[in-house]
Amino acid sequence: MADSKIFIFDTTLRDGEQVPGCKLNTSEKVTLALELEQLGVDIIEAGFPISSPGDFESVNQISKVIKEATICALSRAVEKDIEVAAQALKYASRPRIHTGIGTSDFHIKSKFNSTREEILQRAVQCVKWARNFTDDVEFYAEDAGRTDNEYLARVVEAVIAAGATTVNIPDTTGYCLPQQYGEKIAFLINNVSNVDRAVISCHCHNDLGLATANSIAGVMNGARQIECTVNGLGERAGNTSLEEVVMILKQHKHLGLYTNIKTQQLNPLSRIVSETMRMPVQPNKAIVGANAFSHSSGIHQDGFLKDALTYEIINPEEVGAEQSKIVLTARSGRSALAHRFQKLGFQYNRNDIDVLYEAFLKIADAKKEVKEEDLLQLANQYQPETILA
Repeated sequence: MADSKIFIFDTTLRDGEQVPGCKLNTSEKVTLALELEQLGVDIIEAGFPISSPGDFESVNQISKVIKEATICALSRAVEKDIEVAAQALKYASRPRIHTGIGTSDFHIKSKFNSTREEILQRAVQCVKWARNFTDDVEFYAEDAGRTDNEYLARVVEAVIAAGATTVNIPDTTGYCLPQQYGEKIAFLINNVSNVDRAVISCHCHNDLGLATANSIAGVMNGARQIECTVNGLGERAGNTSLEEVVMILKQHKHLGLYTNIKTQQLNPLSRIVSETMRMPVQPNKAIVGANAFSHSSGIHQDGFLKDALTYEIINPEEVGAEQSKIVLTARSGRSALAHRFQKLGFQYNRNDIDVLYEAFLKIADAKKEVKEEDLLQLANQYQPETILA
């Protein structure tokens, strides 16, 4: 059963904060870290300590208050970065240093003006530096999504031998298709001789809208950690959405995978993150969007009112959302109108609703949504037998 657990690595406070306008101060970071711990997150990436004094202080303060979750600090494959990360993690009950380097030829040649052999040596060296400070070291192979699989396997094997306990396989540019990413993880599982000594991790970006699908493909092929953010926040188009991967694994029990996330807290935390980071959640966002449990089409409304399972695979209470909504628009049908009138205390028979429906459509055609006050006015102003007069 232990091998079925998927570790949730939350990087809202690091990668999520890289969204323009989402900068957090130390107090805000500490508050969100405590919320993430309550949610059941296994690892919290608290920041990039060498990047600024503020980030160093944030990682330091979070390390003091978080007791259950592992606190992770990011660094480059630079000795000074790693030393500063270790200093910031000084008070952490469970410290992790996350270090690494780009492994794709794009990075090796254009970014580093280097060679594969030199990058391999630097990868091993940064892990050894980090192991001087903690037994929990995660290595990231930046742009692994576009890295040759044979070379990537050599790097992964070497860093595990050097002491890495988690190896992150980022699809940094969001380039991979789910099948490609899944095959990449499977290749590593099957071709890295010491892979059993480390956890393989998925860190996927959403440039092509595939971050969640790629992460799920990764764990289906042997990865056991997903790196994600609340509301899918992150660099450019964002990161894998925490709430999406958690609920996919919960809904698809046949996968035999689970997390420790308390799903009833997903919507409340989504709102807290949105308010704190000043980043609205799109209404049609899966799981936590305002419309995630709203029904406005007549066909959908009729089916939902007969049996919620016809159009909802998740009970709103399961993710801490408000109850499902029947939204009245010009596309709504008679059953939805009758339901909303009944909720307001009006008991109309089928003939009444037929008459009221004609008047309702006139209002609906003039407005985007028919509100409660419109229904009350309709019910109080007219009697069914006189509406068409």
